[in-house]
Amino acid sequence: MTETLVSAWSQARAALEGAGIEEPTFDARLLVELGAGVKRHDILTDPRRELSDADVQAIAQLVARRVQREPMSHILGEKGFRSIVLKVTRDVLTPRPETELLVHLALQNMAEDKPLRVLDFGVGSGAILAAILIERPLATGVGVDISEAAVLVAQSNMEALELDARSEIVRGDWGAGVAGQFDVIVANPPYIPSADIAGLMPEVSVHEPRLALDGGADGLDAYRAIAPQIAPLMAPGGIAVFEFGAGQEGAVRGVLAESGLKPEKLYLDLSGVPRAWTVRA
Repeated sequence: MTETLVSAWSQARAALEGAGIEEPTFDARLLVELGAGVKRHDILTDPRRELSDADVQAIAQLVARRVQREPMSHILGEKGFRSIVLKVTRDVLTPRPETELLVHLALQNMAEDKPLRVLDFGVGSGAILAAILIERPLATGVGVDISEAAVLVAQSNMEALELDARSEIVRGDWGAGVAGQFDVIVANPPYIPSADIAGLMPEVSVHEPRLALDGGADGLDAYRAIAPQIAPLMAPGGIAVFEFGAGQEGAVRGVLAESGLKPEKLYLDLSGVPRAWTVRA
């Protein structure tokens, strides 16, 4: 029997449902689009278009990867974040909607007509820094990551978004070796307690880089490393924004306070979960 776009979509959806994928219909459509080299419009307007054997095989291979719980961002090679689309590999965390809160808070504190400097601790794919620079065309930024592979991904994204002239992506251990002061510092460091990682969904625990997840025994190691570096790196009148995991707001506040920082305000993400502290110079 000849496969069509709609039959391939149906079969892919059934396979993903059987694997317990959360959004099988949506993911299946994207996999069919990628495997057959078509657009959503094609599936909707010409659902009975016949597929070649090569198309069928390509779709089957993609579905098999998703059944193994490989993230869609890795299969597609990209992920949308705020107003941009970023290259994503298994060397960086997939950008998440809750992290857009850091971008929002940074932009609230950045005048559009001033050449402000931004520092992004744990730059990963470059999502946070790129989203900020896109919306503040006079701003410049530095992104730091200890992973050489992540640095290469972030640099690639900055080039693709034509932000490389206003950004510098460096490999480093948080603020060590970073020069100057910054008007905005954003940090989305690893904050998952080591023992909790195995219990996360396979898309995260198996396929995302442990280096970007593991926050040590209590999830706070990165905050202990970063907090003492904030004051010397923050320009007068500057602000630092820290993301943290669900239920960590009190512990993170305590770590910041131990370094003489005074968390100013607690912010909730779109799900109503406490997600970020701000600190001012």
